[in-house]
Amino acid sequence: MSFLRRRKAPVNPTPPGSDHDEEKKEKKKEKVKVKSEKTKKWSCVDNCCWFVGFICSVWWFLLFLYNAMPASFPQYVAEAISGGPSPDPPGVKLRKEGLTANHPVVFVPGIVTGGLELWEGRQCADGLFRKRLWGGTFGELYKRPLCWIDHMSLDNETGLDRPGIRVRPVSGLVAADYFAPGYFVWAVLIANLARIGYEEKNMYMAAYDWRIAFQNTEVRDRTLSRIKNNIELMVATNGGKKVVVIPHSMGVLYFLHFMKWVEAPTPMGGGGGSDWCAKHIKAVMNIGGPFLGVPKSVSGLFSIEARDIAIARAFAPGFLDKDVFGLQTLQHLMRMTRTWDSTMSMIPKGGDTIWGGLDWSPEGYYNCSAKKLKINDTYRASQNDKENLEFMKNVNYGRLISFGKDVAELHSSKLERLDFRGALKGRNLANTSTCDVWTEYREMGIEGIKAVTDHKTYTADSVLDLLHFVAPKLMKRGGAHFSYGIADNLDDEKYKHYKYWSNPLETTLPKAPDMEIYSMYGVGIPTERAYVYKFNPHSECNIPFQIDTSADGGNDSCLKGGVYSVDGDETIPVLSAGFMCAKAWRGKTRFNPSGIRTYNREYDHAPPANLLEGRGTQSGAHVDILGNFALIEDVIRVAAGASGEDLGGDRVHSDIFKWSEKINLKL
Repeated sequence: MSFLRRRKAPVNPTPPGSDHDEEKKEKKKEKVKVKSEKTKKWSCVDNCCWFVGFICSVWWFLLFLYNAMPASFPQYVAEAISGGPSPDPPGVKLRKEGLTANHPVVFVPGIVTGGLELWEGRQCADGLFRKRLWGGTFGELYKRPLCWIDHMSLDNETGLDRPGIRVRPVSGLVAADYFAPGYFVWAVLIANLARIGYEEKNMYMAAYDWRIAFQNTEVRDRTLSRIKNNIELMVATNGGKKVVVIPHSMGVLYFLHFMKWVEAPTPMGGGGGSDWCAKHIKAVMNIGGPFLGVPKSVSGLFSIEARDIAIARAFAPGFLDKDVFGLQTLQHLMRMTRTWDSTMSMIPKGGDTIWGGLDWSPEGYYNCSAKKLKINDTYRASQNDKENLEFMKNVNYGRLISFGKDVAELHSSKLERLDFRGALKGRNLANTSTCDVWTEYREMGIEGIKAVTDHKTYTADSVLDLLHFVAPKLMKRGGAHFSYGIADNLDDEKYKHYKYWSNPLETTLPKAPDMEIYSMYGVGIPTERAYVYKFNPHSECNIPFQIDTSADGGNDSCLKGGVYSVDGDETIPVLSAGFMCAKAWRGKTRFNPSGIRTYNREYDHAPPANLLEGRGTQSGAHVDILGNFALIEDVIRVAAGASGEDLGGDRVHSDIFKWSEKINLKL
């Protein structure tokens, strides 16, 4: 046994401190070093892949849970959180009251919310016949972005189709029920109308190509004629009951144009006669209507920006201007959207008379520090309470664009401005030959860009000259289709031209004294009203002007991130949505010769109480308001036969009547 034990003992054991021991230590160190180097080589791509994988895994897990849970579970959780049963949807509530389908209903969607599909395309769009290019999943945008932009753009000279491309609006209720999967537009309102008996025989979606000028929708697609024919058919097949028309956003302006077109003689108009609207329309319930335009449209045309894009630029400077995956994002978007003539319909109308001058605006003193207060499960804004007056200070909202925060705040007497209108163009920026994307800024040259900044500030009057200067092709096309002034004499023959029909300050309402017009819009959300800009010195291939996100006025200021805010629905300021029904059309005026009754119905914004409420049932946001229970109830009651007086007349939370009185407009 002792012999066996001796055999098992290690042979020639390595003494401590030998060369072999040192060699093992060196190998161990090398392994650790290699491992640490591998760790250091972990790249941004790895992080992105793991992040995308994590998001996808979480998404599929939540989707599995959603499909596996009982249908009543979300309602049960919501009731447990809120401490009581959820209210019935408006359609269910009103059906219990005995309301049923009565007047036919026509929906008129706004800009970007209607689906567009491909009917003819170029080689890069093979296999996409009658597939949606706009709306739905937007799959083609991700797969082939440059091809998508090429097909969504219109001809820069005519504002119509480019050679070899035909993109047309989707038809039917599906055209605008959902903008994308899970993101409703008209779906909630349609579903609630269906609960009291409505169906496709008495509901009609007046879909149109929202990219092109209003009159061109008739020239190219005969859209206005089809709307006229469908309304006449619905009235005839529903016992002679007049229709209730529900336009939203830019659809409000489109339907204003339609009401003038349908009564005008052919070939410019529809030849329906001066009493067509009186015979066929019970009420027009305008939702989130930009009657007098939108300041956001100015920033969009000027620099393809709004508050959200400006913030994104601040977080990632230069990213949106660079060639990312072959797509210079903002430049391509500007090139595309500047071919969409419809965007010019929303440039502010009425000039300084409506929107204010260098040192005044109708909103004047406004309390931007007001907070929402929850009282008895309802919300109210304390914006105009007397105890908040000390927080209010005058804001120069009339200056829609200012180059620099100090310029935005100085009194006009202290401003030194140079006129840009006669500035020379043509000395190109350096190295523009290497730019892949054409924008009209490349033709302005250094002198032209400098002239724009030297003018320092622009009001609603001068901003039109600014847009003519920086986007001459766009504004030349727009000048043939839209107008932005105030009519001195509405009997002048020139106002019979279609370019004036979508401007409520240059045209009259139909002679239909029994018709009603509603302006229904959200309030209580900070809404873009004016902008502080800066010059972008690195603008050889980029857009030379940017919203200055560093311009901030502090906690109680209306200036945040280079944007001055005022009361509205996050897109349309109260002034634009409410003024016409509050003053210019109120009673018999030169804009409303037959005295059509008008009503302002405001919906004070309340955010969703919990995540299971989705986008909320009391939202006042521009699109989400289409799911607001109070608004849906108002619409259903009118469709079922109620009048504005039955609803209680005006319902106002803002200072729209006070602001309207400050506007000196001949009525």
